[in-house]
Amino acid sequence: MTLRPGWTEDVPALHAAMGHEAVVRNLSRAPWPYTLSDAEAFVAGWQGNAGPTFLIFAHDRGRCDLIGGIGIGPLGDVPHMLGYWITPSAWGRGYATEAGRAALDIAATLGIGRVEAGHYVDNPASGAVLRRLGFAPTGTRSMIHSRGRGAEVETVDYAIDLSQRRRDWRLAA
Repeated sequence: MTLRPGWTEDVPALHAAMGHEAVVRNLSRAPWPYTLSDAEAFVAGWQGNAGPTFLIFAHDRGRCDLIGGIGIGPLGDVPHMLGYWITPSAWGRGYATEAGRAALDIAATLGIGRVEAGHYVDNPASGAVLRRLGFAPTGTRSMIHSRGRGAEVETVDYAIDLSQRRRDWRLAA
């Protein structure tokens, strides 16, 4: 697996990987339908992201395919919110967990102490990923707008403290 920023050349693959209602309905910021223009705008807006944000690429049989995205950044008044998505053909293969571990390691290296996350109540598989990553339920629920659904959706809230996580990782330039 490779995590890296998006490039202009990734736009068609990003559009294909993310262009599934089953993906977009579980995200807060992505519109439905997800168009090629949306993918172009997403990649063009990469500069100035407030936290570590990556596309996820899987390596299999000599191929390297874009299968998802992950990032830690602001959402509303939460400064460090983890968000991720995986294209349906790669569901259930551990990619979200593997990418999540890497993103959290990077966040800890950057000195981010607390990361919050959540999943829509009708997406319990995402909650399983968060628990595997060490997130703990906060005991609260929030209403978060989903652009793809065009509505507020109830979310189960989680958090993780990264302050004790190993911070001596070296990041490549």
